[in-house]
Amino acid sequence: MHSASKERGAADFLLSGNGVKSAPGLFGEAENSCIEPKISARGVNFYYGPKRALKDINMDFSPRLITAIIGPSGCGKSTFIRLLNRMNELVPGTRLEGEILLDGLDIVAPVCDVAELRKRVGMVFQKPNPFPKSIFENVAYGLEINGSLARRAIEEKVEDSLKKAALWDEVKDRLRESALGLSGGQQQRLCIARCLAVEPEVILFDEPCASLDPISTAKIEELILTLKKTYTIVIVTHNMQQAARVSDRTAFFLMGELIEYGGTGMIFKAPHDRRTEDYITGRFG
Repeated sequence: MHSASKERGAADFLLSGNGVKSAPGLFGEAENSCIEPKISARGVNFYYGPKRALKDINMDFSPRLITAIIGPSGCGKSTFIRLLNRMNELVPGTRLEGEILLDGLDIVAPVCDVAELRKRVGMVFQKPNPFPKSIFENVAYGLEINGSLARRAIEEKVEDSLKKAALWDEVKDRLRESALGLSGGQQQRLCIARCLAVEPEVILFDEPCASLDPISTAKIEELILTLKKTYTIVIVTHNMQQAARVSDRTAFFLMGELIEYGGTGMIFKAPHDRRTEDYITGRFG
């Protein structure tokens, strides 16, 4: 075999330093293969006190793709994505080893401005968490604490964010009413609008549909697919059908390790690791 052919063959099936099998993708990631990753994790280990929760994680997240992270409860999925905007620092006794890079810059470095990082890397949680304020005030909150925008500009941002979150038509006549009066699905879209208002570059979704009914779940999934045009998206989900529906790439975590990572079509149809296949087919988890 010519050396160029050997290199192409190696690129089709990579085995990284921590034993992670990385498969070629089927759903759009090929055209992004030469693009610099938006976020990279390099040799990431994470500890809750003496307990090692994540073990030598190496991952790249390409811009304007949706990456799903799947795996059984307690495997480290939520712990990992909370590292991407340093949310885990709020938990006492934790420790991180390794690098997490955003556009090539280490977000763990002491010089990193955490408030600025969390503007660039927004997060939507499993349970909708609107503030006990009006719908308008919820979306405007991040803009108002910044203090640099005129009132008219804030109003325009609120409207634009609610439209992007596919909520404007439902609440435009109720902006001064309490956000707590919205349905669960509406509250979750409001939280997404609140995230969008500060113009992030990356959005982390931690089980965003876990507490929602099927109709609300479908709306959130449709919204996530729309947001992909502008944002880099990472979604943690227990729902493997959801991962298959919305994601371009899928990562399988097990007991704090990244077992396999690649195109969603390959992961679900022809995984290279037996443990991935066993999880996807319901043999455990």
